[in-house]
Formats: sequence, structure tokens, C-alpha cells
Amino acid sequence: MSASKPSFFAELKRRNVHRAAVFYAASAWLLVQIATQVFPFYDVPNWMVRWVIAALVIGFPFAMTVSWFYEFTPKGFKRERETVPAVAISAPSVSVVESAPTATAEASVAILPFADFSAAMDQDYFCDGLSEDLITALSQFAGLKVISRDSSFQFRDRKDGSATIGQKLGVANLLEGSVRRAGDVVRISATLVKAADGSTLWSQHYDRAYKDLFALQDDITQAVASALQARLLPTTSAAIQNTRPPSGNLDAYNAWLQGNFYSARSTEDDIRRAIGDYDRAIALDPLYAQAYASRSLALTDLGSSYLSGETATDTYIHARSNARRALSLAPDLLDAHLVLGQLLVVADFDLESAEIAYRKAGTLAPDAAGPKLHLGGILGQLGHLEEGAEQLRQALQLDPLSSRTHRALADIELAMGRLDAAEQSIRKAIALQPDAATNYRTLVYIDVCRGDMAAALRDAQQEPAVQYRVVEVMMALHVGGDRGKADAVLAQLIAEYGDYVSFQIAGAYALRKDPDQAFAWLDRGWAARDPGICKLLLDPFLLAYKDDPRFAAFCRKVGLPAPGAAVPSATGSTASPASTSAATVGKQ
Repeated sequence: MSASKPSFFAELKRRNVHRAAVFYAASAWLLVQIATQVFPFYDVPNWMVRWVIAALVIGFPFAMTVSWFYEFTPKGFKRERETVPAVAISAPSVSVVESAPTATAEASVAILPFADFSAAMDQDYFCDGLSEDLITALSQFAGLKVISRDSSFQFRDRKDGSATIGQKLGVANLLEGSVRRAGDVVRISATLVKAADGSTLWSQHYDRAYKDLFALQDDITQAVASALQARLLPTTSAAIQNTRPPSGNLDAYNAWLQGNFYSARSTEDDIRRAIGDYDRAIALDPLYAQAYASRSLALTDLGSSYLSGETATDTYIHARSNARRALSLAPDLLDAHLVLGQLLVVADFDLESAEIAYRKAGTLAPDAAGPKLHLGGILGQLGHLEEGAEQLRQALQLDPLSSRTHRALADIELAMGRLDAAEQSIRKAIALQPDAATNYRTLVYIDVCRGDMAAALRDAQQEPAVQYRVVEVMMALHVGGDRGKADAVLAQLIAEYGDYVSFQIAGAYALRKDPDQAFAWLDRGWAARDPGICKLLLDPFLLAYKDDPRFAAFCRKVGLPAPGAAVPSATGSTASPASTSAATVGKQ
């Protein structure tokens, strides 16, 4: 359904014509004052003053016409359609997957990334940090739906209008703004608009000393909450989350913001740089719990994504120490519980304890997407497929453009044999993050389950990670009946990557109906602590051998429930790990 056409007055506000009128009137008044006070000293006749006044009156409609079509930005005058109110032109545009229309509630808001208007354009990390802090602060208001960072930041350089953004994110309101920082002075402009028609609900400019930043953030949060008529309700389950250093040290906070900026890029170099920033934040404030939690998360990502063997193990030891330090300083800190859960998975393979940690995180922030994403994923890995899928759907209500959540849901839907639903979910994940490793792997698995060799080969060739691409090509060749080429590719895979993709090799042997090799490679994967083993109960090819006694024995060895056993979740409910679509391989 298209949004209703905005009123004339709403359009005046959206195009900032009212601001241009105020500026013109002030300038005209100043010119008249100069003319009436200065002209007589130079014997300028009075009729010249009258001509100045007449010219200013005649020029007013022309100035307003220009302001209707053009907007003044830090890069000069731009056509109105090329700009978004109160927001600068920023990073390259992000392709956003088209989602089905989402029902919106009036008490819902997305905080879009604030734009950097600073002269050097070097405050991206500060702008992102301000936006993230507003997301955290507004999420504390009971009954207010606040979209998570991953989704709202998709619109950093937005070409879509407010109505389209609101529809894609499922919110009725948008908060946007800009930051101009010069030395110890910061100017922040913030505007709350109604997404349907772009009309302004609240707008304010702030000029403050940087030392007053925290008070300024509180002012904006309260003003936005009042504009939305939301109110903070005390609860016994939700703990107020605060990312600020307890000492109020702005240099420590600034270092933490810089760390977040680089950590979000996820490359090895950027993660290492982020760790250095977190070290600086901790040195400036040794009691900064959030900095310890963020450092732990960065170390965990570094170990699981880029390291192996003893180097990874040592990294996890430091990560665990930081997580425990964060919890000792702030027992109810959400991020500390989340990273503890991740460590329990990647370092300890203790999925049941990870479930407990994620459930604890959920009680601390009931309306946050992160705990629901992690809990949904771990429930799926433990075989509680329906419950896991429901948690992921709830996460998507708060973070509808999260590639990770769509991918996790696709994996569970595949394990449940819902191939069409799984394909829809993984294609959304790919559209949102086409360069992410393993997204195409899930799509190839779906193709293989359908027996569609052409689609499997086509999709496998698009896999960004070369080691997974080789696995997927081999599977496509096998399901297409080209056993000779499939054997050659498998031999290449083992020779070049070996234990690094041992879990995927085990799945490949299961697809080839060679259970002896499949279980042998599972054992090799466990010896190498391949993180993929956590997804054993989601793999459609290995689960074809769920009735083999070796499968149950392996599950017991690695701490997973055996398929078919009614295993209680942390809530006390029981669920049997579902049989999968493996039986449908080649039949759909």
C-alpha cells in the first residue's frame, strides 16, 4: 500500500522552506537596518532605502521558490531530491533486499546513522557511536519498538524516501541527524519524522562543549521519547544498559567508539586495530565494563574467524578473562553475557551452557534482537527447531534487515525440510550481504536436496570463500552424476584444505553414501575443534545416518543430544531434534 500524499505544509517542512524563510527574513531585516543607519551618513537619498525594501519584498517569493527545489548542504547546493533532510551525503549506497510490508505500530522508531558534517569528514566513528547509543537508550523504554543497528544502518546513504524506509524496517517513525565536531565543540542536529509522510514531529539543534556529551545524549533521548509519548516503565526483569565509562572519561568513551567502528568491519586487521582501541579505553578507565566486553567479543571473533590451534586457544583464554572482568564490574551487562555465550560455543563446544547464557541475556534486554538471534541459533543447533525458528522470527521483527538472522533461519528451515521457506530466507541474506561466506553454501544445499545440479553448480560458483566453493562444486557434480569430476574435486579439497573444512568433507561423504568416511572425517573435525560440528543436527546429509549407532555415539562425545531423544531445553520443555530433508535429496 502506498503512503498517503503529504500535505502542503508537511512538504514545506520536509523541504526546509520554513527555515529558508526565517533566514531570509533575518537577513532582510539586517539589510534594512544597515540601509537606514548607514545611508544617511553618505548622503544617499531616501528613495534608495525604499528601493532596498522593495527589492527585498519582491525577492522573497523567488528565494522561497529556490528553497523549494534546492537544499544547502556541506557540499554546496543540491537538488532537493538528491538530499535527505538534516542528513549529509555519506558512504556508498547499500543494496537493501525488498521485504514484504511489515505491520507497524505508532510506538516504533528506527535511528538512522547520523551524518558527519565536520570539516575534515573524519568523525564517522563518532556519528555511528552517537546513533548506537541512542538505539541503546531508547530501547530501555517499555512498549517502544526500536530497530537494531544492523538494519537501520543499511540506510547510511539513503536514496529511498521516508515512507519506503519505514515500510522496510516496519516502523512508524525515523530519527535522523547530523554531527559537526570542531575541537572541543560539537553541534548535533536531530529530527524525528513520521515515516509515512516525512512530516517533522520534533527537531532540535544543540551546540555544546564536547565535555557535555553524555548530558546531550540524555536530552535527545528524553525529547524523542516525549515526542513519541513513550514512558519508561520500571520492570523487575530488564536492566538498564549503559555503554558509558563509569568515570565519565570522554577519552575512554571516544577510544571505545573507535574500537566499535573498526570491529564492525570484521577484517583481521580491523579487528586487531579495534582491540588496540579497547586497550586504550581500559587504560584510561580500568573499571570500564563495556570496554572489557567489547574487547572480549573482538578477541572471540579473531580466534574463531582467523586463527587456529594453540593461537586460537590462547586468544580464547584472554577473551574469557575479559568477559569475566566485565561481568564482575557489571553483572547485568548484556554484551558480557552474549560474548560469554559465544565463547561457550566456539571455544568449549558447550551448547547447553551457551543456551543458558543467551537466555540470561534475553531477560536483561527483552526487546533486543541480539539475544533472540543467538538463542534461536543455539536452539536450532541443539535440535529444538521450532523454538529456534520462532526466536529468529522475533529477532527479525526488531532487526528485519539482518543477514545473519535470515541465514540462521534458513539453516533451521532446511533442517526441517521446508525447502521453499529456506530458499526465501537465504536469498534475503544474500541480497543483504552478497559477499558473506557460507550464504551460498546453504543455497547449494537446497539445490542438492532438490536434485537440481544446474542450479547447484551455478550457485556454488558464486560462493565468495574458495574453500567452501570447492565443497559446493563437488556436491553439485556428484548430484549431477559426474562421479569422476566429483572425485577429482574432492581429492583437491582434501589436499589443499584438509582439516580446515573437515565438517564439510564429512557432509560430502555422507551425500556420496559413504558413512565410514563421513564418520572418520567427523572424528578428525572434532580433534581439530572445527566449529562446524556445532551444526551437526542441522546438516541434511549427515542426518541421513542419524539411526547409525555411530551418530548417537559421536553426539554424546561432543555434547550434542542424539536425534530422536526428547531433550529438555533450558525452559523445561522437550523437543526432539527433527528429522531433516535429507530423505528428499534428489526427489524435489
